[in-house]
Amino acid sequence: MLGLTRIAPLGRERLVEWGKFLLLAGGLAWLLSTGAAGLGYQWQWYRVPRFLAAAGDDGWTAGPLLRGLLVTLRISLLSLLGMLALALTTALLRLSPSAVARGAARCYLELIRNTPLLIQIFFVYFVLAPILDIGAPAAAVLALSLFEGAYAAEILRAGIVSISRGQWEAAASLGLGRFAAFCFVILPQALRRILPPLTGQAISLVKDSSLVSAIAVYDLTMQAQKIVSETFLVFEVWFTVAAMYLLLSLGLSVAARRLEARMDRIALREGGGPP
Repeated sequence: MLGLTRIAPLGRERLVEWGKFLLLAGGLAWLLSTGAAGLGYQWQWYRVPRFLAAAGDDGWTAGPLLRGLLVTLRISLLSLLGMLALALTTALLRLSPSAVARGAARCYLELIRNTPLLIQIFFVYFVLAPILDIGAPAAAVLALSLFEGAYAAEILRAGIVSISRGQWEAAASLGLGRFAAFCFVILPQALRRILPPLTGQAISLVKDSSLVSAIAVYDLTMQAQKIVSETFLVFEVWFTVAAMYLLLSLGLSVAARRLEARMDRIALREGGGPP
C-alpha cells in the first residue's frame, strides 16, 4: 500500500508536466499560426519533402538539404577533431613553465576570443587559404577549429587544474613519468569533469558552422538560402533547417550523456567514485 501511495503522486506529477508541455506547445502553435495569418502567408509544407529526398528512376536520391547536411556533418567532424587538438595543445602551453609558451598561448586566446567568427572565416579564406593553397571547405575547417579551439582550451585547462596535486604524486610513486601520468592518470579524470561543457562547445561548433556559407561552402545553410531564393518558401525551409540543426545538437547531447554515464560506471567499478 505504501508503494502504491508513492507511485500515484508521481503519476499525477508526470501528467501535470505533460499537460504543461502540451499547453506550451499549443500556445506556440497558436502564436505561429496567428502571426502567419496576419502576414497573409500561405503555408506550402507539401513542397518541402522533395528538398530532402526525391524518388527517381534509379531509386531515392538525396535532395539539396540532405546533401548540405552531409557537408555540414563532414565540416563539423573535421573541425571537432581540429578543435580538440588545438585545445589540448593550447591548454598544455598555458600550463607550461615557459613564459614564451604561456605568452604565445595567451595571445592566441585573446586574439581569437575577442574577434567575430565571421571575420576570422573571411581572413582565413582570403588571406591564409591562398598562402596554404587550400580550398573553401578546408578554410572553413581551419577557421572553425581555430575559433572553437580557443574556448575549448580553457575548458581543458580548467579540468586539468582541478585535479589535485596528490594524483600527480601518486602517479610518480608508481614510477610513471610526467607524460605517462598525464595521459593515463590526469587526463582521464579531467575528461570526466569537462565532458558536459565540452559537449556544449561541440554543439556550438555545429551551429557556428552555418557561417561557412559566407565563403560559398554549400553546407546546409547555403543550400537553404539557394532554395529560398528560388522558391520563396521562407518559413518552411528555414524551420526545416532549424529542425535538422536541432536533431544534430540533440544527438550530440544524448551521445555525451551516454559516454558520461559509461565513464561513471567504469570509475565506480574501479573504486574511483563519482567525479
